[in-house]
Amino acid sequence: MSHWIIVPVVLPALLAPFIVLAARYHIGIQRAFSLGGVLALIACAAGLALQASDGTIMLYQLGDWAAPFGIVLVGDRLSTLMVLLTAVLALFVLLYAIGSGWDDRGRHFHALLQFQLMGIMGAFLTGDLFNLFVFFEVLLIASYGLMIHAGGNARLRAGVQYVLFNLIGSTLFLFALGSIYAETGTLNMADLAVRVAMITPDETVGIRVAAVLLLLVFAIKAAIVPLHFWLPSSYAEAPAPVAALFAIMTKVGAYAIIRVYTMIFPPDLEVTAGLHDLWLQPAALISLAIGMVGVLAARRLDRLVAFSVIGSMGMVMVTISLFTPTGIAAALYYIVHSTLAGAALFLISDLVRSGRGDLELTPQTAMAGTALTAALFFVGAIAMAGLPPLSGFLGKLLVLDAAFGTDLMVWIWVIVLASSLISIVGFARAGSVLFWKAHSVEPSDEAFEAQRPAALSYVAVGGLISLLAAHTIFAGPMHGYTTTIADQLFAPEPYISTVLDTSGKLSKPQKDD
Repeated sequence: MSHWIIVPVVLPALLAPFIVLAARYHIGIQRAFSLGGVLALIACAAGLALQASDGTIMLYQLGDWAAPFGIVLVGDRLSTLMVLLTAVLALFVLLYAIGSGWDDRGRHFHALLQFQLMGIMGAFLTGDLFNLFVFFEVLLIASYGLMIHAGGNARLRAGVQYVLFNLIGSTLFLFALGSIYAETGTLNMADLAVRVAMITPDETVGIRVAAVLLLLVFAIKAAIVPLHFWLPSSYAEAPAPVAALFAIMTKVGAYAIIRVYTMIFPPDLEVTAGLHDLWLQPAALISLAIGMVGVLAARRLDRLVAFSVIGSMGMVMVTISLFTPTGIAAALYYIVHSTLAGAALFLISDLVRSGRGDLELTPQTAMAGTALTAALFFVGAIAMAGLPPLSGFLGKLLVLDAAFGTDLMVWIWVIVLASSLISIVGFARAGSVLFWKAHSVEPSDEAFEAQRPAALSYVAVGGLISLLAAHTIFAGPMHGYTTTIADQLFAPEPYISTVLDTSGKLSKPQKDD
């Protein structure tokens, strides 16, 4: 039994209280320990991903209690990929927060960031539904603190709205867990996969209700229509580094749907037949359309980026809702792309704010650092809109290919292509107002005194853009890897046997075929 798998959870959990207790008045020490912790997370996550890349299923039993009685952490290709993506994203978010000074505009930024990472890592690695709920609550508490960092009435209102919606989700989650436990007597995912499959058709009412409630909970986390109302204001009002980190938050909901509805409630299970295509797929298509229409209608750059996140989640959920290996592989490729692109655009929005004073999409005088900021925005907009040659274009091709031959193929193709056109127009309009028309506006005596962003801020954004370029260049190997992830998800027997093995041979990791 390897102990490395618990490090991504324990390390930030230990760093956060240390920063509060020992370095609360020393921002330099906080930055050093927080940055060192994130670098250590990247190294650990890379090692776990490398170990899982050959199909190894890693298991950690807390207190050496065997499943389903004890708490287990499980690392496979999917969970380790998401852990690595989160750690890498956290590095650039942290660099931007330090370079821009956002971390020094309020109290306990670095401690809350570490708690946030603990919750995200735990959600990806847990093998138990109840502990998934626990890590969701850790996420909620830490993210609320980060949202209201630096204060402000608008930020506080958005934070309250964010908490209320997520508390509704938490309540539904508890109801779902109670229903599942009443029907099966367990909450371990691997054990549930075995027990749910044995439920007879005449005893499915309770488990059907639980499956629907779980889908609603995960849809709230993923901001799927009609449960998306909390996202635009919350993400737009949050500090830029926080909003960039939140780009991975909606992916936690998508991850949970993939994990639960390929292993516990797979598409061929009679108990939940029709749940995926009758509700999830239409909601995903509507989310995609509403998100991109919001991009066109937005009057502020931060809300434009927030709506683009809704649209990108709609794109992800369209392919997930197909629940085929091809669809899941395309969705995972697009998840990596949209996380990096969304985070980069939120940080670029803050570069614009620091250069012109606000984010209103109205012509104003040229901002400080216009050329470099405009170039970064141009690349980020191309990526999010899905134009060639970046990974957004390749991701949408994979989505269209995955939808080929399905019942809603025509609707998927029409909405994906139309929404892409709308997003292009929306981003082009924003770019022309912010950077092109600015040169035709005469500066006034009361003009905002622009300040050129720090070099470290540009380094952080440039790092995310470089990762997008790498995601494009290595699209073939990356898609090949996401295909192997999808194959592993649709053949969960090695995962189940590893978690439920009580023969005392758990020290030797198992591999799938």
